[in-house]
Amino acid sequence: MRLDPRVRAGVNLDGPLLPAEGVGDRPYLLLGTEDEHSPGSTQDPSWVAAWPALTGWKRWLTAAGADHFSFTDLDLLVQQAGLFPDLPLTGARGLELTRAYTRAFLDQHLRGRPRGLLTGPSPANPEITFH
Repeated sequence: MRLDPRVRAGVNLDGPLLPAEGVGDRPYLLLGTEDEHSPGSTQDPSWVAAWPALTGWKRWLTAAGADHFSFTDLDLLVQQAGLFPDLPLTGARGLELTRAYTRAFLDQHLRGRPRGLLTGPSPANPEITFH
């Protein structure tokens, strides 16, 4: 996104955030774990450092009970295999939240169809915290 101005919006799913210079005023969604990506966390300070440089529309969300793989299908597959049946956030719920918030973001910024999901906390998704 920093190198190609044709990229109109960006999403980071629980990864380190490179310096945001060059992103400009393009929209950006951060969705990550509480442990590593809450403001003030020392595990990954990259989000805190880059946040001020994201000058366009932006949201910083964390998911309670999520681990790094909650934003992929790995937790779901691991649970289906019976390896870690008691994850705090089930694999299915992690995927449901990831899809819902990513879809709402892309609908709003690439399709011009705003979704209320990104305006603030939702009783339907108590795991998600807006920062």
